[in-house]
Amino acid sequence: MKREEEKKRPMHPERVILLSFLGVITVGTLLFMLPVMTRKEPLRFMEALFTATSSVCVTGLTLIDPAATLSAPGQILLMVLIEIGGISMVTFATFFIFALKKRSGFRSIRLAQEYTNLDLFSQVKPLVRTIIITTVLCQALGAGVLCLHFVPRFGLKGVWMSAFTAVSAYCNAGFDIFGANAPFTSMTGFNGEPLVMGAVMALIVTGGLGFYVFYDLLTYRKNHHITLHTKTVAVFTLALILFGFCAVLGFEWTNPKTLAPMPLSQKLTAALFQSVTARTAGFASVNIGEMQDVTKLFMLILMFIGAGSGSTGGGIKVTTFAVLVMTVVSVLRGHEDTVIFGRRVEHKTVAKSLSVAALGLLAVLIVSSVIVLETPGMRGIDVLFEAVSAFSTAGLSTGVTASCGVKGLLSLILAMFFGRVGPVCFIIALGNRDSKADGRVLPEGRIMVG
Repeated sequence: MKREEEKKRPMHPERVILLSFLGVITVGTLLFMLPVMTRKEPLRFMEALFTATSSVCVTGLTLIDPAATLSAPGQILLMVLIEIGGISMVTFATFFIFALKKRSGFRSIRLAQEYTNLDLFSQVKPLVRTIIITTVLCQALGAGVLCLHFVPRFGLKGVWMSAFTAVSAYCNAGFDIFGANAPFTSMTGFNGEPLVMGAVMALIVTGGLGFYVFYDLLTYRKNHHITLHTKTVAVFTLALILFGFCAVLGFEWTNPKTLAPMPLSQKLTAALFQSVTARTAGFASVNIGEMQDVTKLFMLILMFIGAGSGSTGGGIKVTTFAVLVMTVVSVLRGHEDTVIFGRRVEHKTVAKSLSVAALGLLAVLIVSSVIVLETPGMRGIDVLFEAVSAFSTAGLSTGVTASCGVKGLLSLILAMFFGRVGPVCFIIALGNRDSKADGRVLPEGRIMVG
């Protein structure tokens, strides 16, 4: 009877999310291996799998330079996979259900709710509409601004470059098509172009804030209320960007291989851009591999924290970091509860934050270990940087990815997938139990800590 009930029971939303990403990655891998997708030789299986995973997981780590390797159809496929990965198939599917005015069952609503991290079913429909509309408007506006620079410089090709860059930046993917002449240069050639750098930074931050923030702001006139989530994301995002800017500018100011040769205006632009892109965007304004180790350490921290919940970015999320920080502050102040901006945070939220951070650290440790064991000669800080970059779907690279063997590449692929789907969602999807509590009441126990 139990087996029959389990067969009739609908699949867990977490498992649907996981399988949807797996399905898109599989299709993307097969398509990338077609001869028409490349300029010369077709991609090998590992190259195709890595590129598909990195694009769907909006990471940006790559074994190939898209501009130098992929043909026009290949670049279009890459952009489509980035868009699907950034906005997610679940959101697309739910939106079209609503758009066609079909009746959405409890399971469909719960699936969208699970991915967008909402507590109320009534919020799902307007939020999904906000996601699609905001995405279209931001990407169109960003592409339009970029056209002002790229079209005069590259002609009609500049329109395509603008569109691709806008999608990649908004989805925090980090892929670029600027490497036709000098592969893997990313945004290093645009430090003297404030229009380009400003537009890309604006798209990165906008996509990384999280769709619920936009929904909250758009409904302010109706509700006359800004939620704790939005306040937390806004304040901590600004603080992290300023922190990263000061760290990069201070530690790289005299580095002859990064900021030192630049004039003051370009130093400021490059440092700010690198701080913003460390929030899981993956673009680079300087050569990451040539940075000081201490700078890499600070950027590693920013990447691990990542962007806002329900956004196109990755990492453990800004709100998770905020909860952890304020939990420590609350303990030091002698409070029993975590307090943020005068509001008490639920214990289950604190527990989930600790779980996400712990699982993220475990994933980074495992990936780093695999790479070090397979390629012993690599520098520890660079390996750790690459592992965090994969898990947080940041995509910034010190060059380790290109030097990895099969085991190292597979570990990075799993890290990207694990980070994009979400640690808790990933574990629940692989298990057999529902994500909700089973209702048992257990006796209380005490453990001494600290």
